[in-house]
Amino acid sequence: MGSLTREAIAAVDSTGQIDEVLELSEHLTDALWRVDSSGARPFDTPGGLIVAGMGGSASGARLARGVLGSRLTRPMYISDDYLLPGWAGPSTLVFASSYSGNTEETLSAYDDAVDRGAPRLVASTGGALVARARADGAPVVPIPGGFQPRAAIGYALVSALEAAFLAGAAPSVRSEIEAAAALVDSLVLEWGPDAPEDSEAKSIARSLHGTVPVIVGAELASAAAYRWKCQFNENAELPAFAASLPEADHNEVVGWEAAAELGRFSYVSLEDPEAHPRNVLRAELTAEVASAGADPVVRVTARGSTPVERLVSLVLLGDLVTIYAAVLRGADPVDIPGIDAVKAALSAAPVS
Repeated sequence: MGSLTREAIAAVDSTGQIDEVLELSEHLTDALWRVDSSGARPFDTPGGLIVAGMGGSASGARLARGVLGSRLTRPMYISDDYLLPGWAGPSTLVFASSYSGNTEETLSAYDDAVDRGAPRLVASTGGALVARARADGAPVVPIPGGFQPRAAIGYALVSALEAAFLAGAAPSVRSEIEAAAALVDSLVLEWGPDAPEDSEAKSIARSLHGTVPVIVGAELASAAAYRWKCQFNENAELPAFAASLPEADHNEVVGWEAAAELGRFSYVSLEDPEAHPRNVLRAELTAEVASAGADPVVRVTARGSTPVERLVSLVLLGDLVTIYAAVLRGADPVDIPGIDAVKAALSAAPVS
């Protein structure tokens, strides 16, 4: 199987996508400054927070909701469509997140928020979304340009965590974000391109090569599992699927015995040692059942002492594994042909 040295990665990764992954620590700390620079102040929104966003721009909100978990004191809802839920209104903060600022679903949701009289907060690099927010006087978190949206995950995560705090939906976790940034620096040395070929990240990528990955986790690891799935889709141009425990033990677990008859599936169990004890046990038991049809079964333990640290460790590992998976396939991680094709077709279609 191919090498995963820095030189081998550069030969496939034409735009240096791995460099953006390696800068996650900087992105996390810079994002805190950028939230402060927006001038946003706490909102009087007892109805909680609605995050309007798609794809990589919504990923941060999914991760934030997963890591906040039982610390949420008000609802935090992710709206990934053209319209907001029917209960949106003056008592709910709508946080519109679009890296480009031109995502049509998010623009529609922003306009819906205006019509419903909902207070608004925006995170974006520019585009029509920022223009509308500036005209309305809504605070804007200025995200730096030049990334693929999925590579700005540190900014999306921190912005969503801060939006939850500003909405009164969760406590501030700034100290956890700063600790997570420090942890990333050490993990980059352990998992990055200069690490040995048998490092955890490179070994996982090699073991999953040629398989359809199914990534499973509970609580904050469930949010990370969805991130891994999306990164396999976009970075490595592979089908991949994610599931959550304990729900997967009430349906999906039945299918593993027949999986080997249908193709080569792998099972990746993302595990938080601080999860509910029953979910810790479920992770072990479910991996055992999956081994009947999955080849291989890979179990990953989150690192760190705080929830944000543990979540970020799983995100960093998944981002690196999927870049390495792309290199092993000879697929440039910047290419997203399916997304580009759908967007082109939609652009050519009249808006009714």
